Amino acid sequence: MQKIIIRALLLAVIVMGPLAIASTKAVLADQQKQSPFNSEHYDYVTYEEIVEHLKRIEKNSNRVSLEVVGQSTEGRDIYAVTISDPEAKGKYGKIQALRNKMFQNPEDAQNWVDKHPDFKVPIMIDGSIHGNEFVGSDAVLKLIERFAFENDQETKEILENNILIFNAIVNPDGRVNATRYNAEGIDLNRDYITQSQPETEASVKLLTEWNPMVFLDLHGYVNYSDEKPGLIEPTTPPHNPNYEYDLYSKWALDQAEAMEAEIVNNKESYETDFYQNIEGVHIPARDAASGWDDYPPIFAPMYAMYHGAYGATIEAPSNTWDGVEWQINSVMGALKFATENKDEMIKDQIEIFKRGINFQHPDHEKGFFPEAYVLPTDKVDPNSTLKAIEHLQQNDIEVEKAKQAFTLNGKPYEAGTFIVSMNQAKAGLANTILWDGEDISDDTSAMYDISAWSFPELWGFEAIPAQAEPDVQSVEINNIKADGELSGKGPYLIPNSSTEAVSLVNELLQNGGAVYKDTNGDFYVEDQPGSNLRTLVKDSGLTLDTKEIPAQAEPLKNVDVAILKDGGIWKSQSHSGTKIALEKLGFEVDEISPQQVAEQGLAGYDVFVYSGTESLISYQLSEANQPFGLKNAQQFETFQQQIDNFVTGGGKYIAVGAGASKATKTIGLTDVAIETGPRNSNGIVKVDYLESPLTAGYVSNDIGFVYNPVWYTNLNDQTLAASFAEADFFQAGFWKNSETAAGEAVIIQEKDKDVTLIGLEAGFRDHTSHLYRLLSNTIFE
Repeated sequence: MQKIIIRALLLAVIVMGPLAIASTKAVLADQQKQSPFNSEHYDYVTYEEIVEHLKRIEKNSNRVSLEVVGQSTEGRDIYAVTISDPEAKGKYGKIQALRNKMFQNPEDAQNWVDKHPDFKVPIMIDGSIHGNEFVGSDAVLKLIERFAFENDQETKEILENNILIFNAIVNPDGRVNATRYNAEGIDLNRDYITQSQPETEASVKLLTEWNPMVFLDLHGYVNYSDEKPGLIEPTTPPHNPNYEYDLYSKWALDQAEAMEAEIVNNKESYETDFYQNIEGVHIPARDAASGWDDYPPIFAPMYAMYHGAYGATIEAPSNTWDGVEWQINSVMGALKFATENKDEMIKDQIEIFKRGINFQHPDHEKGFFPEAYVLPTDKVDPNSTLKAIEHLQQNDIEVEKAKQAFTLNGKPYEAGTFIVSMNQAKAGLANTILWDGEDISDDTSAMYDISAWSFPELWGFEAIPAQAEPDVQSVEINNIKADGELSGKGPYLIPNSSTEAVSLVNELLQNGGAVYKDTNGDFYVEDQPGSNLRTLVKDSGLTLDTKEIPAQAEPLKNVDVAILKDGGIWKSQSHSGTKIALEKLGFEVDEISPQQVAEQGLAGYDVFVYSGTESLISYQLSEANQPFGLKNAQQFETFQQQIDNFVTGGGKYIAVGAGASKATKTIGLTDVAIETGPRNSNGIVKVDYLESPLTAGYVSNDIGFVYNPVWYTNLNDQTLAASFAEADFFQAGFWKNSETAAGEAVIIQEKDKDVTLIGLEAGFRDHTSHLYRLLSNTIFE
């Protein structure tokens, strides 16, 4: 009923003509409102309806600007709505320029605040980063409508002091498909430091454009108690040491309690007894000891904090229209608090940048921040380093390159070596990207998500911390793209050194070219007539030297790869990271559900990859998860037989991670003992990679990544390819009692069949690109 009333009000206020009945029916048919991910069967406003409303609001309000800031994975527009009083609407460029002054001369910026009390600060509000948490975007729509048209004193005062930027539907495909994740199966609220998805890139672009003082991320739903339903951050410890946390915490709890007060003081806006009887909100920093932390920069508000924002996740209690009103009240509480305290809050935001520029970090031990990072490049394959440089620049990090050769700590570096000086405004963000991380296993009893993400280690490039600025002239970078080239007349060596190298191999194979692999795992290609080879090599960024093809090198063939599809068990797609890794390696990958495997088998495929939860082969699932597993015991037996037929027929089976390893034993493809650590354990580990085709391109003491760690014992009919290092193997992250896994097997292969178990997370969330080649090594083995 409330949705009908809201739509009627929108129609009246915006002077909106009736939507075509046929169009509305098509929209409702397209969007599965009875999805298993919409358990409350909440009648939310659809993506298409929101877009129509936004366009009409812009047309009828002189306060509103509507902009397309990107497209989703499936090509839907992502809309930013900017609202201010009409006088400020034409001055956004000037306001943004004044914001940029914070990064050049923060002391002047602080003084400017004192002299211009009428200045406006940007506040950014994101709606429904999780597509099935519908209340976020519905609340955003109502807030936009209010600030576009209302003229009450509260509305006018907020607009006199602030510019409101709404990312109205952060995850359009998720909203259309009624899924938490985007169309690639990625949880966008785990992607902010990686920025692998177009939706995240659009959000980051808005953040770096505006550098908002406050950032609010509207979610649903959390209930710790009936008396204090919902959740508003700040969080429990541990806190990432790269923050200037004293400046954030000075305001964060007061901001949260202002939101709480607004929620409680407006009980008359709710329709149900549950909401009318609330006494407060769960605020983790105040009401909990651990388990809801802001440590990793993967979440939108935590990432925004590195741009100086007072960030907060706001979790509504339910996907209902009362949940929408709860969200609106929370945002209004934050807006009133920011308006009242903007002078001092903005000065503290500027202080973050001032500390970075002046290399003064009062809450950090001396030496925690290096003076600089030095990033050398590999002449043959510079891809990993250049990808990192581009990423740093996209995140507002200043990078320069050396004009001459220089020496640092006795080691020579060539001209053109990249340098990231740490006396810059966003030093905290630069360091959180480039540092190795830390072991926080003893610092807390539980972590909410990952606890380590080192880009140099997991992307595979060098970033050497320097405790003194390199003594060399450096210049700004204008062009970081490196074209690949052929050296000599061929044949050419393609080193097994990066994702791009393997992708080049697959492109050549798919174009009908002959590619050979030697016993070291490197690849070779003959010179070819025409320009195709040169074009592909140029795009790859690699320099290929002439080298004779070894006599023992064997020809490769193009392979057909299938991966077991997780359609959404526990509202996630546990296979998606590995699928993306395989695609970036250049393989053509088909997703096949467990029921399809049982019913159709795997004929026509050379490789089958299982990378996901063991629940995919279960038939005892909740109603919401049932569509994504197997139907019954008989279908499980059929699935098991189809896999056995595939393997005995010469197919290659690869299991990745703990869930897949357990499933592999359940279906009878291995008899090893599957050992696992606590489910919330994760981190960067040292791995002893043995000489094996499975580990080609990795050194003996290299890096791995674990999430829900798994290892293998009681090996009999298996070949060992890699194990956790014997001593101090756990490098960074959260894993209590990790020493129990020291020296244990982590990559094994069955001797009597082509079955490989990889305990490392070789394709985790499109972030562990240094490990992707473990997948291609196994496929090409």
